[in-house]
Amino acid sequence: QVQLMESGGGSMQTGGSLKLSCTASTESINFSAYTMAWFRQAPGQAREGVAVINGGGGPAFYADSVKGRFAISRDNAKNTLYLQMNSLKPEDTAMYYCAAAGYGLTPRPYQYWGQGTQVTVSS
Repeated sequence: QVQLMESGGGSMQTGGSLKLSCTASTESINFSAYTMAWFRQAPGQAREGVAVINGGGGPAFYADSVKGRFAISRDNAKNTLYLQMNSLKPEDTAMYYCAAAGYGLTPRPYQYWGQGTQVTVSS
C-alpha cells in the first residue's frame, strides 16, 4: 500500500507564502518512477489540478490560475514532493492533495492520493 502524507498547510494573509511537502512511503513505491502532482479542492467545487512534474524532476506544468506564483519540485532522494506557493490569494483557499502514478492535471489517472492539507488565505 502506497502512502502519501502532505504537510505545510496553514493560514496566511493575501500576498504571503507557504511551502507544502508530500512524503511517500519508501517500502511501496519507487518514487522516482512516478509522475507526481498537486491538486486542490475548495468546498463545493471539483478537485482541480494545480501542478504536475515527471519522475525525473521536469518539465513541470501548471494550471493557468497559479502560473508565475507556484512552483512544484521534488527530491527523489528524500521521496518528497514540494509546492512553493507565493503571492497567495483568497481564491487559493482549498484542501491541497498530492497524487502519484498518473499524468496530466486531471484527477482520474492518479492511482495514489494523500489525505490533504488545508490552506486558508484571508484578505
